[in-house]
Amino acid sequence: MDPSHVAMVDFELPKDAVEEYTCSSPVKLCINITEMSKLLRRVSGNESIELTYDPKKAKLNMLLKSNYTRTFSIATLEPTTDEVPAPKIAFNAQARITTDCLKNAIGDAATMSDHIQFEMVEGKLIMRSSGDLGSAIIEIEETSEELLNMTFSEPSQATFSLSYLSDMVKAASSLSDIVTLEFSTNMPIRLNFELPQKGRLQYYLAPRIETA
Repeated sequence: MDPSHVAMVDFELPKDAVEEYTCSSPVKLCINITEMSKLLRRVSGNESIELTYDPKKAKLNMLLKSNYTRTFSIATLEPTTDEVPAPKIAFNAQARITTDCLKNAIGDAATMSDHIQFEMVEGKLIMRSSGDLGSAIIEIEETSEELLNMTFSEPSQATFSLSYLSDMVKAASSLSDIVTLEFSTNMPIRLNFELPQKGRLQYYLAPRIETA
């Protein structure tokens, strides 16, 4: 078993998706996503968010406005590696499903194992997990209201870490109702979550490869 799992995220939001956008020159920031998530969990539904970058202090400032005002600042980090381009992969299987369906399937699979296998065959998307105590099989027929569209050029299957997938879906579920899964046999999976105003949130996750 290959113990390494490689994941990456690609987030894009067009400027017309926000109320106001000002950028005099391109800026690349590196932040601690765990710390940023802590701050975002403090945002309520009736608050507006204003993000500004202070290059002199190397800090990203978050201003939250509702009946009162709160300001948080988070230090930016020095990138430890060069920017990694999105992998160029020919995906043989694609399924567009509801985010809730994927979230529930991952929860079911997690009751039996720490990994999940995706398989696409004629007419259905199948998700499996198995462990010492038992197994779980989730089958989503092409006619299901949860499966909005599916296409494939050949039957495909690949296995992935449930821990990584669960974190990805949990983070995106509040932003997107629809996700497109794209994978090929024993190749990375791409999760493309649909955002308003043609925004994009994509995750890539390397497969779990069983070895003798």
